[in-house]
Order: sequence, then structure tokens, then C-alpha cells
Amino acid sequence: MIKNLIFDFGKVLVDYDYFFIIDRIFSTHARALDFYTRLMGDKWTERFDREDIPFDSIIGQLQQAMPQYAAEIAQFALHYNDFVLGEVAGMRRLLTEKKAEGYKLYGLSNWCSKVYHTMAKYPIFSLLDGRVISSEDKIIKPEPEIYALLCDRYSLRPDESVFTDDVEANVEAARRFGLHAIQFKNAGQYESDLRAILSREGSLPRP
Repeated sequence: MIKNLIFDFGKVLVDYDYFFIIDRIFSTHARALDFYTRLMGDKWTERFDREDIPFDSIIGQLQQAMPQYAAEIAQFALHYNDFVLGEVAGMRRLLTEKKAEGYKLYGLSNWCSKVYHTMAKYPIFSLLDGRVISSEDKIIKPEPEIYALLCDRYSLRPDESVFTDDVEANVEAARRFGLHAIQFKNAGQYESDLRAILSREGSLPRP
């Protein structure tokens, strides 16, 4: 029987777009695109997510690695949370309904320590019964240890839990760990896929 629903944050509970910020910071889209490509290609986002050293120290290292963008990187750090665009349509309603039905709701997110500003801003996060955030515990998805940490921390059985994430590698890692998992596209698709799992594995009795 499924008892627990586990959610990634970005692109699942809240939407985001880095270009919403960096297109405002850089003088041209070409420069913004070059910065973004270097940011992703050199895996700086993974360093922010793990945050082995403080956020500001990573920003300093990023400026050293890309001195031509030092001023823009300072602005990027200052406005880091502004790339979050709002809650994903339909998800607060869905989480509210599932919580009322008796399901426990948990968050499992790769995000730096700036996540707390986002969590304070959007009401959907108040529906969660617990969370594991990569920067708190220095583990990132899809490392199996992060799924184990969530289950250990909240005494969850993987076979009683459904995880959703927009990133295929994270979904596949969750399945290998033993969780039921859904690759997220939108609230309607998630609700349909969840219904299929609940029908197959058993759902909580209606309150």
C-alpha cells in the first residue's frame, strides 16, 4: 500500500528559468548563453547543490574561473532566487488533496542553501511533512545515499513510497533504490501516473 509521496522541488513544485535572470544581467543573450553553458558544462550547479563550502565561497571560485564575468556573477549571486517563477500549476491543489486523504508528503531536492528563501515565499512547501535538501546533507541526486537518508530519517518503506522528479537519471536511481517513481512533466500527467500506481499497489482508504 502506498502511504508516502515524495517530491523534487524545481520543475515539480516550483518552476524556474535561469535565463529569466541572466538575460537581465548580461549585456546580450549570447553572453548569457555562454555563461549558462559554462555553468552547466563545468557542473557548477552540482557544486552549488552539494555546497561543500559556503555559497559565497563557491561564487568566489566561479568568479576566479570566469573573470570576464566577475561583475555579472556577483549580480547572479545577489538575485539567485529570482529565477524561481512560481508554483507549478495544479500541484498545490493536488498536494492538498493527497494530504487530506492521509498521505504523508516529503521533499527531496538538489538545491543550495538559498532554497529557504524560496520555501518561505511559496505556500506549497508548508504542506510537506519532512524534507531532505542536498546542501544540508552534502549528498546530491542521483546518489543512492540521498534516497536512503530520506527513508531513514522519516522511517519510510521504499515500497510504500512514490517519488517524482523531472530528471530521468534521478527517477531511475529512485527505482533502483526500491521506490516507485514517476518522471514529472505536468500536474495532470503526474496525477494520472500516480493513480495507476495506487490502483496497482493499493491506496489509503478514503477518510
